[in-house]
Amino acid sequence: MALFPNAMHLVAPGLFGTEAGGFHGPTLDDFFPAAVLFAGTPFEMNRIMIIRVIMVIVLLLLFWLGTRNLKVVPTRGQGVLEFALDFVRNNVIEAQLGVKEGRRFAPLLMSMFFVIFAFNVTGVVPGFNIAASSVVGFPIFMAIVAYVAFLYAGLRKHPGKFLKNSLFPAGVPKVMYLLVTPVEFLSTFIMRPVTLALRLLMNMLVGHMILVLLFAATNFFVLDAGGFFPAVGAGTFVFGLAFTLFEVFVAGLQAYVFTLLTALYIQLALADEH
Repeated sequence: MALFPNAMHLVAPGLFGTEAGGFHGPTLDDFFPAAVLFAGTPFEMNRIMIIRVIMVIVLLLLFWLGTRNLKVVPTRGQGVLEFALDFVRNNVIEAQLGVKEGRRFAPLLMSMFFVIFAFNVTGVVPGFNIAASSVVGFPIFMAIVAYVAFLYAGLRKHPGKFLKNSLFPAGVPKVMYLLVTPVEFLSTFIMRPVTLALRLLMNMLVGHMILVLLFAATNFFVLDAGGFFPAVGAGTFVFGLAFTLFEVFVAGLQAYVFTLLTALYIQLALADEH
């Protein structure tokens, strides 16, 4: 039985408080950890920031190792990397933008997908146990990147009429612009980046809270509750493991949805209607 707390620390650290026993549920404090490096300076880094740095290094290393010695008959590692790149290119980039425009925006959209996925999946990595994208700064930054790409695409393709046609759609009676223009401004230039950021943030935040709740309940039922509750704890542990697998799926899904919507917004900006 002594092995169980050690295993729980690996799966969900922080469930064990300073006092013995008791139920320790998830709180928002998990998303605001204390500074670890450079405390009190502009370069202060907490656990989540360190996780982000580690994952960026991991991505750079994986892509460097996968592309440093490309072969006509790919190795296993090269094959996995090519499969992932082809998936994003075929199902997101070229599906929305076509081959010509897709090549222009491929570096941005590829980077967006893999960085978001890497930051999302840390929520189920033992030792990390929190998504690096579950704090609002990163989702806001990625939404700003998507927003700038949308504006850049539209203003470059249609410099004289992009903003005009976005705010004053053709074929609408002039008197209706009093109603239509504010709605178009809010939906196109405000709500798009806001919804992108909130969708990513809330999925990762809620996923972390549910995982911690399930494993915290398991710890309480097995070690402290007594009676028949250890059997209940076995059930919450199974649900926790199942939800961990589901979180891996959500990590990929949210990266896919965010990148897909960004590509869609760019395509709308490039459309001839502007």
